[in-house]
Amino acid sequence: MKLVNIHKQIGLLLFFALQSSYSQAQVWSLQTCVDSALSHNKSLQMVQNEFELVEYRSQEAKAALLPKVFFQGDYRYFSELPYQLLPQSFFGGPKGVFREVQFGVPHTISTAVSLQMPIYDPQALGTIATQKVQQDIGQLQVRKTQEHVVLEVSNLYYTIQIAKNQLAFVSSNLENSRKLEQLTQLLYEQELAARTDWDKVILQVSQLETNTIQLESQIENLLQSLRFVMGVRPEIPLDIDENIAFEKFIEEDPVQTSDLLIQEQKVQLSELQLKTIRNSKIPKLSLYGSYGQSGFGYGGNPESFLKFFPVSFVGAQVSFPIFNGTVTQKKIQQSRIGLENARLQEVLVQDQREMLLSQSKMNLNIAENQIATYQSQVNLAESVYKRMLLQHQEGLVGLTDVLLAENSLRESQQLYLQGMVDYLKATLQIKNHSGTLLN
Repeated sequence: MKLVNIHKQIGLLLFFALQSSYSQAQVWSLQTCVDSALSHNKSLQMVQNEFELVEYRSQEAKAALLPKVFFQGDYRYFSELPYQLLPQSFFGGPKGVFREVQFGVPHTISTAVSLQMPIYDPQALGTIATQKVQQDIGQLQVRKTQEHVVLEVSNLYYTIQIAKNQLAFVSSNLENSRKLEQLTQLLYEQELAARTDWDKVILQVSQLETNTIQLESQIENLLQSLRFVMGVRPEIPLDIDENIAFEKFIEEDPVQTSDLLIQEQKVQLSELQLKTIRNSKIPKLSLYGSYGQSGFGYGGNPESFLKFFPVSFVGAQVSFPIFNGTVTQKKIQQSRIGLENARLQEVLVQDQREMLLSQSKMNLNIAENQIATYQSQVNLAESVYKRMLLQHQEGLVGLTDVLLAENSLRESQQLYLQGMVDYLKATLQIKNHSGTLLN
Protein backbone atom coordinates (compact mmCIF):
# COMPACT_ATOMS: atom_id res chain seq x y z
CA MET A 1 0.00 0.00 0.00
CA LYS A 2 3.04 2.27 0.22
CA LEU A 3 3.08 2.42 -3.58
CA VAL A 4 -0.56 3.51 -3.58
CA ASN A 5 0.15 6.34 -1.13
CA ILE A 6 3.09 7.58 -3.19
CA HIS A 7 0.97 7.61 -6.32
CA LYS A 8 -1.78 9.42 -4.44
CA GLN A 9 0.59 12.20 -3.35
CA ILE A 10 2.07 12.59 -6.81
CA GLY A 11 -1.34 12.47 -8.43
CA LEU A 12 -2.81 15.10 -6.10
CA LEU A 13 0.01 17.51 -6.93
CA LEU A 14 -0.51 16.94 -10.64
CA PHE A 15 -4.27 17.18 -10.34
CA PHE A 16 -4.28 20.52 -8.52
CA ALA A 17 -1.64 21.89 -10.84
CA LEU A 18 -3.83 20.95 -13.75
CA GLN A 19 -6.94 22.46 -12.17
CA SER A 20 -5.23 25.82 -11.70
CA SER A 21 -3.77 26.06 -15.18
CA TYR A 22 -6.23 24.51 -17.58
CA SER A 23 -6.45 27.60 -19.77
CA GLN A 24 -4.03 25.91 -22.17
CA ALA A 25 -3.57 22.29 -23.15
CA GLN A 26 -0.65 20.63 -21.43
CA VAL A 27 1.46 17.91 -22.95
CA TRP A 28 1.33 14.96 -20.57
CA SER A 29 3.86 12.18 -20.50
CA LEU A 30 2.76 8.56 -20.11
CA GLN A 31 4.10 8.42 -16.55
CA THR A 32 2.19 11.58 -15.61
CA CYS A 33 -1.03 10.11 -16.97
CA VAL A 34 -0.42 6.87 -15.05
CA ASP A 35 0.24 8.74 -11.80
CA SER A 36 -2.97 10.72 -12.20
CA ALA A 37 -4.98 7.56 -12.91
CA LEU A 38 -3.54 5.71 -9.90
CA SER A 39 -4.66 8.62 -7.71
CA HIS A 40 -8.06 9.54 -9.15
CA ASN A 41 -9.43 6.53 -11.02
CA LYS A 42 -12.85 5.78 -9.52
CA SER A 43 -12.69 2.02 -10.08
CA LEU A 44 -9.36 1.84 -8.26
CA GLN A 45 -10.71 3.93 -5.39
CA MET A 46 -13.66 1.54 -5.04
CA VAL A 47 -11.32 -1.46 -4.86
CA GLN A 48 -9.22 0.33 -2.24
CA ASN A 49 -12.39 0.96 -0.23
CA GLU A 50 -13.27 -2.73 -0.53
CA PHE A 51 -9.84 -3.58 0.86
CA GLU A 52 -10.53 -1.35 3.87
CA LEU A 53 -13.82 -3.18 4.38
CA VAL A 54 -11.94 -6.49 4.42
CA GLU A 55 -9.57 -5.09 7.05
CA TYR A 56 -12.52 -4.15 9.25
CA ARG A 57 -14.06 -7.59 8.76
CA SER A 58 -10.78 -9.13 9.92
CA GLN A 59 -10.84 -6.94 13.03
CA GLU A 60 -14.46 -7.92 13.61
CA ALA A 61 -13.53 -11.60 13.49
CA LYS A 62 -10.77 -11.08 16.06
CA ALA A 63 -13.15 -9.15 18.31
CA ALA A 64 -15.36 -12.25 18.56
CA LEU A 65 -12.83 -13.75 21.01
CA LEU A 66 -12.89 -10.73 23.34
CA PRO A 67 -14.99 -10.78 26.52
CA LYS A 68 -18.54 -9.42 26.17
CA VAL A 69 -20.07 -7.34 28.99
CA PHE A 70 -23.81 -6.67 29.16
CA PHE A 71 -26.01 -4.63 31.48
CA GLN A 72 -29.59 -5.64 32.09
CA GLY A 73 -32.27 -3.80 34.04
CA ASP A 74 -35.89 -4.72 34.63
CA TYR A 75 -38.83 -3.19 36.54
CA ARG A 76 -42.20 -4.87 36.96
CA TYR A 77 -45.39 -3.75 38.65
CA PHE A 78 -47.93 -6.50 39.34
CA SER A 79 -51.48 -5.20 39.49
CA GLU A 80 -52.40 -8.79 40.24
CA LEU A 81 -49.85 -10.88 42.10
CA PRO A 82 -49.02 -14.22 40.46
CA TYR A 83 -50.64 -17.38 41.81
CA GLN A 84 -48.93 -20.56 42.96
CA LEU A 85 -50.50 -23.91 43.86
CA LEU A 86 -49.41 -25.30 47.23
CA PRO A 87 -50.00 -28.99 48.15
CA GLN A 88 -52.26 -29.46 51.18
CA SER A 89 -49.94 -32.23 52.35
CA PHE A 90 -47.36 -29.52 53.13
CA PHE A 91 -49.69 -28.37 55.91
CA GLY A 92 -50.66 -31.87 57.00
CA GLY A 93 -53.63 -32.26 54.66
CA PRO A 94 -54.37 -35.02 52.19
CA LYS A 95 -52.10 -35.74 49.26
CA GLY A 96 -53.13 -34.71 45.77
CA VAL A 97 -55.05 -31.68 46.99
CA PHE A 98 -53.74 -28.16 46.15
CA ARG A 99 -54.67 -24.67 47.15
CA GLU A 100 -54.02 -21.50 45.17
CA VAL A 101 -51.98 -18.82 46.96
CA GLN A 102 -50.72 -15.38 45.81
CA PHE A 103 -47.05 -14.75 46.55
CA GLY A 104 -44.77 -11.78 46.09
CA VAL A 105 -44.90 -7.99 46.20
CA PRO A 106 -46.33 -5.54 43.66
CA HIS A 107 -42.97 -3.93 42.75
CA THR A 108 -39.88 -5.88 41.58
CA ILE A 109 -36.63 -4.41 40.27
CA SER A 110 -33.62 -6.31 38.97
CA THR A 111 -30.29 -5.09 37.64
CA ALA A 112 -27.32 -7.19 36.55
CA VAL A 113 -23.95 -6.94 34.83
CA SER A 114 -23.08 -10.14 32.98
CA LEU A 115 -19.84 -11.30 31.38
CA GLN A 116 -19.37 -13.81 28.56
CA MET A 117 -15.89 -14.89 27.48
CA PRO A 118 -15.04 -17.61 24.95
CA ILE A 119 -12.18 -19.84 26.04
CA TYR A 120 -11.94 -21.94 22.92
CA ASP A 121 -14.10 -21.46 19.82
CA PRO A 122 -12.85 -23.37 16.72
CA GLN A 123 -15.35 -21.62 14.46
CA ALA A 124 -14.19 -18.16 15.54
CA LEU A 125 -10.54 -19.16 15.14
CA GLY A 126 -11.28 -20.47 11.64
CA THR A 127 -13.05 -17.25 10.73
CA ILE A 128 -10.05 -15.21 11.88
CA ALA A 129 -7.71 -17.31 9.72
CA THR A 130 -9.96 -17.04 6.64
CA GLN A 131 -10.36 -13.28 7.08
CA LYS A 132 -6.57 -12.93 7.16
CA VAL A 133 -6.40 -14.67 3.78
CA GLN A 134 -9.28 -12.51 2.51
CA GLN A 135 -7.26 -9.49 3.57
CA ASP A 136 -4.28 -10.70 1.52
CA ILE A 137 -6.58 -11.30 -1.45
CA GLY A 138 -7.99 -7.80 -1.07
CA GLN A 139 -4.51 -6.30 -1.18
CA LEU A 140 -3.72 -8.32 -4.30
CA GLN A 141 -6.99 -7.15 -5.86
CA VAL A 142 -5.81 -3.58 -5.36
CA ARG A 143 -2.55 -4.43 -7.13
CA LYS A 144 -4.43 -6.17 -9.95
CA THR A 145 -6.69 -3.14 -10.43
CA GLN A 146 -3.65 -0.88 -10.47
CA GLU A 147 -2.15 -3.03 -13.20
CA HIS A 148 -5.42 -2.89 -15.14
CA VAL A 149 -5.50 0.90 -14.86
CA VAL A 150 -1.86 1.20 -15.99
CA LEU A 151 -2.57 -1.13 -18.91
CA GLU A 152 -5.68 0.83 -19.89
CA VAL A 153 -3.92 4.20 -19.68
CA SER A 154 -0.93 2.91 -21.64
CA ASN A 155 -3.12 1.43 -24.37
CA LEU A 156 -5.07 4.68 -24.71
CA TYR A 157 -1.89 6.72 -24.69
CA TYR A 158 -0.24 4.61 -27.38
CA THR A 159 -3.43 4.55 -29.45
CA ILE A 160 -3.55 8.35 -29.39
CA GLN A 161 0.11 8.52 -30.39
CA ILE A 162 -0.53 6.15 -33.31
CA ALA A 163 -3.60 8.17 -34.37
CA LYS A 164 -1.59 11.38 -34.25
CA ASN A 165 1.14 9.86 -36.39
CA GLN A 166 -1.51 8.63 -38.77
CA LEU A 167 -2.96 12.15 -38.88
CA ALA A 168 0.50 13.53 -39.64
CA PHE A 169 0.84 11.10 -42.55
CA VAL A 170 -2.62 11.98 -43.85
CA SER A 171 -1.91 15.71 -43.51
CA SER A 172 1.32 15.31 -45.45
CA ASN A 173 -0.44 13.27 -48.14
CA LEU A 174 -3.21 15.86 -48.27
CA GLU A 175 -0.71 18.64 -48.83
CA ASN A 176 0.93 16.68 -51.65
CA SER A 177 -2.46 15.85 -53.16
CA ARG A 178 -3.48 19.51 -53.15
CA LYS A 179 -0.29 20.38 -55.00
CA LEU A 180 -1.06 17.59 -57.46
CA GLU A 181 -4.58 18.94 -57.85
CA GLN A 182 -3.25 22.42 -58.71
CA LEU A 183 -0.84 20.92 -61.21
CA THR A 184 -3.52 18.72 -62.81
CA GLN A 185 -5.90 21.67 -62.99
CA LEU A 186 -3.22 23.70 -64.73
CA LEU A 187 -2.57 20.88 -67.20
CA TYR A 188 -6.29 20.51 -67.81
CA GLU A 189 -6.68 24.21 -68.49
CA GLN A 190 -3.81 23.92 -70.95
CA GLU A 191 -5.57 20.88 -72.51
CA LEU A 192 -2.64 18.66 -71.52
CA ALA A 193 -4.75 16.50 -69.17
CA ALA A 194 -8.23 15.05 -69.30
CA ARG A 195 -11.06 16.14 -67.04
CA THR A 196 -11.19 12.65 -65.55
CA ASP A 197 -7.58 13.02 -64.38
CA TRP A 198 -8.47 16.22 -62.56
CA ASP A 199 -11.59 14.59 -61.06
CA LYS A 200 -9.49 11.67 -59.79
CA VAL A 201 -7.22 14.04 -57.91
CA ILE A 202 -10.17 16.05 -56.59
CA LEU A 203 -11.74 12.84 -55.28
CA GLN A 204 -8.48 11.86 -53.63
CA VAL A 205 -8.20 15.26 -51.93
CA SER A 206 -11.80 14.96 -50.72
CA GLN A 207 -11.13 11.50 -49.28
CA LEU A 208 -8.01 12.71 -47.48
CA GLU A 209 -9.91 15.69 -46.05
CA THR A 210 -12.58 13.28 -44.78
CA ASN A 211 -9.90 11.06 -43.25
CA THR A 212 -8.42 14.11 -41.54
CA ILE A 213 -11.75 15.03 -39.95
CA GLN A 214 -12.34 11.43 -38.86
CA LEU A 215 -8.89 11.15 -37.30
CA GLU A 216 -9.26 14.46 -35.46
CA SER A 217 -12.62 13.29 -34.07
CA GLN A 218 -11.13 9.91 -33.14
CA ILE A 219 -8.23 11.57 -31.32
CA GLU A 220 -10.60 13.80 -29.36
CA ASN A 221 -12.74 10.80 -28.35
CA LEU A 222 -9.63 8.93 -27.26
CA LEU A 223 -8.50 11.95 -25.22
CA GLN A 224 -11.90 12.01 -23.54
CA SER A 225 -11.53 8.33 -22.68
CA LEU A 226 -8.05 9.01 -21.33
CA ARG A 227 -9.37 11.85 -19.15
CA PHE A 228 -12.04 9.49 -17.80
CA VAL A 229 -9.52 6.80 -16.87
CA MET A 230 -7.19 9.41 -15.38
CA GLY A 231 -10.01 10.81 -13.26
CA VAL A 232 -9.81 14.41 -14.50
CA ARG A 233 -12.69 16.62 -15.61
CA PRO A 234 -13.74 16.40 -19.29
CA GLU A 235 -13.15 20.13 -19.86
CA ILE A 236 -9.51 19.96 -18.80
CA PRO A 237 -7.31 20.60 -21.87
CA LEU A 238 -5.08 17.61 -22.46
CA ASP A 239 -2.52 16.78 -25.09
CA ILE A 240 0.18 14.15 -25.47
CA ASP A 241 3.45 13.98 -27.33
CA GLU A 242 3.00 12.31 -30.71
CA ASN A 243 6.67 11.32 -30.89
CA ILE A 244 7.02 7.63 -30.04
CA ALA A 245 10.37 6.86 -28.44
CA PHE A 246 11.50 3.49 -29.77
CA GLU A 247 14.05 2.02 -27.44
CA LYS A 248 15.33 -1.49 -27.19
CA PHE A 249 12.95 -3.28 -24.85
CA ILE A 250 14.77 -4.67 -21.83
CA GLU A 251 12.82 -7.45 -20.21
CA GLU A 252 12.89 -7.55 -16.42
CA ASP A 253 13.06 -10.71 -14.38
CA PRO A 254 9.51 -12.10 -14.22
CA VAL A 255 7.71 -12.38 -10.90
CA GLN A 256 4.43 -13.97 -9.94
CA THR A 257 1.50 -12.11 -11.46
CA SER A 258 -1.42 -10.80 -9.45
CA ASP A 259 -3.76 -13.41 -10.94
CA LEU A 260 -1.47 -16.24 -9.87
CA LEU A 261 -0.94 -14.84 -6.38
CA ILE A 262 -4.69 -14.35 -5.96
CA GLN A 263 -5.33 -17.94 -7.04
CA GLU A 264 -2.73 -19.22 -4.57
CA GLN A 265 -4.51 -17.35 -1.81
CA LYS A 266 -7.84 -18.79 -2.95
CA VAL A 267 -6.40 -22.30 -2.62
CA GLN A 268 -5.25 -21.46 0.89
CA LEU A 269 -8.71 -20.01 1.61
CA SER A 270 -10.39 -23.22 0.46
CA GLU A 271 -8.08 -25.27 2.68
CA LEU A 272 -8.93 -23.11 5.70
CA GLN A 273 -12.65 -23.33 4.98
CA LEU A 274 -12.41 -27.11 4.86
CA LYS A 275 -10.44 -27.14 8.12
CA THR A 276 -12.99 -24.85 9.78
CA ILE A 277 -15.86 -27.17 8.83
CA ARG A 278 -14.00 -30.17 10.23
CA ASN A 279 -13.24 -28.27 13.44
CA SER A 280 -16.94 -27.63 13.97
CA LYS A 281 -17.01 -31.07 15.61
CA ILE A 282 -14.60 -29.88 18.33
CA PRO A 283 -16.27 -28.75 21.59
CA LYS A 284 -16.66 -25.04 22.21
CA LEU A 285 -15.87 -23.81 25.72
CA SER A 286 -16.85 -20.48 27.28
CA LEU A 287 -17.11 -18.82 30.68
CA TYR A 288 -19.92 -16.63 31.88
CA GLY A 289 -20.81 -14.81 35.04
CA SER A 290 -23.25 -12.26 36.41
CA TYR A 291 -23.58 -9.90 39.34
CA GLY A 292 -26.70 -7.94 40.14
CA GLN A 293 -29.32 -6.79 42.60
CA SER A 294 -32.94 -7.84 42.98
CA GLY A 295 -35.32 -5.36 44.56
CA PHE A 296 -38.75 -5.96 46.10
CA GLY A 297 -41.09 -3.15 47.02
CA TYR A 298 -44.44 -2.74 48.70
CA GLY A 299 -46.45 0.43 49.20
CA GLY A 300 -49.23 0.23 51.72
CA ASN A 301 -50.14 -0.57 55.29
CA PRO A 302 -48.82 -1.33 57.76
CA GLU A 303 -45.37 -0.47 56.30
CA SER A 304 -44.00 0.47 52.87
CA PHE A 305 -40.57 -0.88 51.93
CA LEU A 306 -38.09 -1.41 49.08
CA LYS A 307 -35.33 -3.87 49.74
CA PHE A 308 -32.49 -5.09 47.52
CA PHE A 309 -30.67 -8.40 47.65
CA PRO A 310 -27.47 -9.37 45.78
CA VAL A 311 -27.51 -12.06 43.10
CA SER A 312 -24.30 -13.37 41.53
CA PHE A 313 -23.00 -16.50 39.85
CA VAL A 314 -20.22 -17.79 37.60
CA GLY A 315 -20.26 -20.78 35.27
CA ALA A 316 -18.72 -22.58 32.35
CA GLN A 317 -20.42 -23.88 29.24
CA VAL A 318 -19.33 -26.53 26.79
CA SER A 319 -21.17 -27.42 23.61
CA PHE A 320 -20.55 -29.67 20.64
CA PRO A 321 -22.76 -31.29 18.04
CA ILE A 322 -23.74 -34.91 18.55
CA PHE A 323 -25.74 -35.40 15.36
CA ASN A 324 -26.91 -32.77 12.89
CA GLY A 325 -28.32 -34.93 10.17
CA THR A 326 -25.01 -35.41 8.26
CA VAL A 327 -25.06 -31.69 7.33
CA THR A 328 -21.42 -31.29 8.34
CA GLN A 329 -20.34 -34.26 6.23
CA LYS A 330 -22.10 -32.85 3.17
CA LYS A 331 -20.41 -29.50 3.72
CA ILE A 332 -17.02 -31.24 3.94
CA GLN A 333 -17.64 -32.99 0.61
CA GLN A 334 -18.62 -29.71 -1.04
CA SER A 335 -15.55 -27.99 0.36
CA ARG A 336 -13.29 -30.76 -0.94
CA ILE A 337 -14.64 -30.29 -4.46
CA GLY A 338 -14.15 -26.52 -4.16
CA LEU A 339 -10.56 -27.05 -3.03
CA GLU A 340 -9.85 -29.38 -5.95
CA ASN A 341 -11.23 -26.82 -8.41
CA ALA A 342 -9.16 -24.06 -6.80
CA ARG A 343 -5.99 -26.11 -7.25
CA LEU A 344 -6.88 -26.87 -10.87
CA GLN A 345 -7.54 -23.17 -11.45
CA GLU A 346 -4.12 -22.35 -10.03
CA VAL A 347 -2.43 -24.70 -12.50
CA LEU A 348 -4.57 -23.29 -15.31
CA VAL A 349 -3.61 -19.69 -14.47
CA GLN A 350 0.08 -20.61 -14.36
CA ASP A 351 -0.05 -22.45 -17.70
CA GLN A 352 -2.02 -19.64 -19.31
CA ARG A 353 0.44 -17.06 -18.04
CA GLU A 354 3.40 -18.97 -19.48
CA MET A 355 1.62 -19.38 -22.82
CA LEU A 356 0.66 -15.69 -23.09
CA LEU A 357 4.13 -14.57 -22.05
CA SER A 358 5.72 -16.77 -24.71
CA GLN A 359 3.32 -15.46 -27.35
CA SER A 360 3.98 -11.85 -26.34
CA LYS A 361 7.75 -12.35 -26.65
CA MET A 362 7.27 -13.87 -30.09
CA ASN A 363 5.04 -10.96 -31.15
CA LEU A 364 7.61 -8.49 -29.88
CA ASN A 365 10.41 -10.07 -31.90
CA ILE A 366 8.26 -10.10 -35.04
CA ALA A 367 7.13 -6.50 -34.59
CA GLU A 368 10.65 -5.31 -33.80
CA ASN A 369 12.00 -6.83 -37.01
CA GLN A 370 9.07 -5.60 -39.09
CA ILE A 371 9.29 -1.99 -37.92
CA ALA A 372 12.74 -1.55 -39.46
CA THR A 373 11.46 -3.09 -42.70
CA TYR A 374 8.32 -0.96 -42.72
CA GLN A 375 10.37 2.18 -42.04
CA SER A 376 12.58 1.42 -45.04
CA GLN A 377 9.50 0.81 -47.17
CA VAL A 378 8.01 4.16 -46.13
CA ASN A 379 11.23 5.98 -46.99
CA LEU A 380 11.40 4.19 -50.34
CA ALA A 381 7.72 4.87 -51.10
CA GLU A 382 8.20 8.57 -50.28
CA SER A 383 11.20 8.71 -52.58
CA VAL A 384 9.31 6.97 -55.41
CA TYR A 385 6.30 9.24 -54.95
CA LYS A 386 8.41 12.38 -55.09
CA ARG A 387 10.17 11.15 -58.23
CA MET A 388 6.88 10.26 -59.87
CA LEU A 389 5.45 13.66 -59.00
CA LEU A 390 8.49 15.38 -60.48
CA GLN A 391 8.40 13.23 -63.61
CA HIS A 392 4.68 13.94 -63.95
CA GLN A 393 5.41 17.65 -63.89
CA GLU A 394 7.94 17.08 -66.67
CA GLY A 395 5.44 15.02 -68.66
CA LEU A 396 7.42 11.79 -68.43
CA VAL A 397 4.77 9.73 -66.60
CA GLY A 398 1.01 9.82 -66.47
CA LEU A 399 -1.30 10.62 -63.56
CA THR A 400 -2.03 6.94 -63.04
CA ASP A 401 1.60 6.28 -62.14
CA VAL A 402 1.51 9.13 -59.62
CA LEU A 403 -1.68 7.83 -58.02
CA LEU A 404 -0.25 4.32 -57.82
CA ALA A 405 2.88 5.66 -56.14
CA GLU A 406 0.74 7.57 -53.65
CA ASN A 407 -1.33 4.48 -52.87
CA SER A 408 1.89 2.54 -52.28
CA LEU A 409 3.01 5.29 -49.91
CA ARG A 410 -0.26 5.09 -47.97
CA GLU A 411 -0.02 1.31 -47.69
CA SER A 412 3.56 1.57 -46.45
CA GLN A 413 2.57 4.17 -43.88
CA GLN A 414 -0.34 2.00 -42.71
CA LEU A 415 1.91 -1.04 -42.36
CA TYR A 416 4.42 1.03 -40.41
CA LEU A 417 1.75 2.28 -38.04
CA GLN A 418 0.39 -1.24 -37.58
CA GLY A 419 3.91 -2.43 -36.79
CA MET A 420 4.21 0.26 -34.11
CA VAL A 421 0.87 -0.83 -32.64
CA ASP A 422 2.00 -4.47 -32.52
CA TYR A 423 5.30 -3.51 -30.91
CA LEU A 424 3.80 -1.31 -28.21
CA LYS A 425 1.08 -3.84 -27.40
CA ALA A 426 3.65 -6.63 -27.17
CA THR A 427 5.78 -4.66 -24.68
CA LEU A 428 2.73 -4.01 -22.50
CA GLN A 429 1.65 -7.65 -22.62
CA ILE A 430 5.13 -8.87 -21.68
CA LYS A 431 5.14 -6.57 -18.65
CA ASN A 432 1.60 -7.64 -17.77
CA HIS A 433 2.28 -11.38 -17.98
CA SER A 434 5.66 -11.12 -16.24
CA GLY A 435 4.23 -9.18 -13.27
CA THR A 436 6.40 -6.09 -13.84
CA LEU A 437 3.76 -3.66 -15.12
CA LEU A 438 3.94 -1.49 -11.99
CA ASN A 439 7.75 -1.33 -11.90
